Amino acid sequence: MTLMRRPTLAAIVIMAALLTGCAAHGPAATPTAPPPQPTPAPPPPAPEPVIPAAPKVQAADPVAERLKAVDKEFASGQSELALGHLVGAREAFDRAVDLLLAAPGGARTEPRFESAYQRLLDQIAALEATALREGDGFTEVRSEPAALDALLNGPESTRPQPLATTAERVAADLERTPHDLTIPMNNKVLSYIELFQGNLHDFMANSLARGARYLPMIREVFRAEGLPLDLIYVPVVESAFQPTALSRASAKGLWQFVLGTGKENGLDQTWFVDERSDPEKATHAAAQYLKSLNSFFGGDWNLALASYNVGPGALERAMKRSKLTDYWTLTATSKYLPRETREYVPMILAAIVIAANPTEYGFEAPTLTPMTSERVTVPNALDLRLIAEWTGVSVDEIRELNPELRRATTPVGKHELKVPIGTAAAVEAQLAAADPGVFVKFNTYTVKSGDTLAAIARRFKVKTADLAQSNQLRTTAQLKEGQTLMIPRDPVATAALTTQPRPAPPAPAGAASTPVAGQGVTTYRVKSGDTLTSIAKQFATTVQILKQLNRLSTDIIVVGAKLTVRR
Repeated sequence: MTLMRRPTLAAIVIMAALLTGCAAHGPAATPTAPPPQPTPAPPPPAPEPVIPAAPKVQAADPVAERLKAVDKEFASGQSELALGHLVGAREAFDRAVDLLLAAPGGARTEPRFESAYQRLLDQIAALEATALREGDGFTEVRSEPAALDALLNGPESTRPQPLATTAERVAADLERTPHDLTIPMNNKVLSYIELFQGNLHDFMANSLARGARYLPMIREVFRAEGLPLDLIYVPVVESAFQPTALSRASAKGLWQFVLGTGKENGLDQTWFVDERSDPEKATHAAAQYLKSLNSFFGGDWNLALASYNVGPGALERAMKRSKLTDYWTLTATSKYLPRETREYVPMILAAIVIAANPTEYGFEAPTLTPMTSERVTVPNALDLRLIAEWTGVSVDEIRELNPELRRATTPVGKHELKVPIGTAAAVEAQLAAADPGVFVKFNTYTVKSGDTLAAIARRFKVKTADLAQSNQLRTTAQLKEGQTLMIPRDPVATAALTTQPRPAPPAPAGAASTPVAGQGVTTYRVKSGDTLTSIAKQFATTVQILKQLNRLSTDIIVVGAKLTVRR
């Protein structure tokens, strides 16, 4: 037996190498298959869309909705009242009351309705009381402070030293701009030009803007009278073109006439009207007065203007004492004329320089927009707020067209009233159809033996001074037996915001009702001289029942009002 020899280490190595080479060149090895992937699970079914639950609709609150409508009507009434439209205001307030009265079950079955009803009546009553006071024909329209007082006494009124550039500018302007008054280049005139451009710039700008509505009329009047047209700017300093301007010396209007001088030049004043505040009438009066002053002082316009301020008598006396006839020399000292007159002419001349060429001095040239109006004849005293309602404008616009009216009414008797263009026909139609009760009724009293103004004033609960003024008497005047005095107390019927009384809200079921005399219901129109007491006696009822039935909070009733009565 042949024994096999153990292979050597080298042989083993060679064999291993050969085997490796064979593996490299032999057939490719079958790759191992990857483990099978698990079959993905089918996606879960999409969830049903979640539809949000509809918000719970709160049931409409009918009470809140009705109260909202009430508030809307009340606000509408306040807006009408702000314009002075009394009828429109009353109608809106009545609609507000009706909404509560027409609520299911009435205004007293729901606590919120009852509370709103009482509050509404209180608010209307307060507004009504104000309307009665404003429309009683007694309260005088407020005046504005006169411009001249402010110019001389205001903190901004100190005249500055004029700049050299101001003098150069004015000199050049006077060369280009024609004037029919002599404008001197002195320190006083220049310093006022400086002041109007500086501290008093706003005053001058506002005055020129207001003047735009009056200057066309003033220019036309002065041209017709042959006056220097520079004088149309005198109201800049006198009144800043405010027709109701009133000075500390009681001068009034665009041209600042005192009462006596106004009457001498055709301007009347009554308890109802002050023609000094009528722009057109006052301008005609001013033209006549300036012409007469100029003639009196020999054609010297500086002296004529000074006398317009201080009065011709006072100026003449100053000239006699000083033996001076030149205004500038006369006013170089404080011995002879008051400060106001010494400053007045240079102030006027400075205003003329600026107003004639405003853009040169830093002002906007206003567009001249003359006031236009139509005229209607009002047969008797009528509340201006009623006119405003008929014309569709605010009461302030009616007052602006008629600044001569001192009260909230036209005068007793016929009066020519200015109304906006295009509205005269409507006013005339309303007047033709108007109930006599719409006119303001003033109480009168026939003086008896032993009566005094003070005693009569106490009787009618008015001030003695007011009673005297309303009758153009002095408070110390002696009265004559049989004399008739006017006592302006009763307001126009339409001044009441609730002229047509409303029925009281029904009482809730089971509540005790107020007994009334009889069962028939009718209406009664209040006549002059009526009182609640006299009406109650006439219908066999009581004042308390009348007030409850007509929702009256006071004993005041107005002529022309309709009262609900039961008999």
